[in-house]
Amino acid sequence: MVKITLEVPDELSEQLLQMGDRLPELLALSLQQPPLPAKIYRYILDFLASKPTPEQIIAFRPTAQMQERLKTLLTLSKTGNLSITEQQELDEYERIEHLVIMIKAGSFPYLEG
Repeated sequence: MVKITLEVPDELSEQLLQMGDRLPELLALSLQQPPLPAKIYRYILDFLASKPTPEQIIAFRPTAQMQERLKTLLTLSKTGNLSITEQQELDEYERIEHLVIMIKAGSFPYLEG
């Protein structure tokens, strides 16, 4: 195990001391960030929670900001310049896209033709 020495403000020091032997667990959890910002998941969940019609589901699209970020990630991927974090972000966008496609495919039978 590696020993690390940090300088922290007194008020933070007191909180860290209260953590005791759970400090490594707290540090590990704080480093586990979701691949995408929470607002992206919120956008999708809010849409699904709104009980959309099949037509609204078919018309559902990412925001302009999401589309621009995805375009940037795809460009970086094509040039081999993605960082590990950006690759994780791109992978998560791909998982979400797959789920949305499955949800849209499930809506087709309910569309009036």
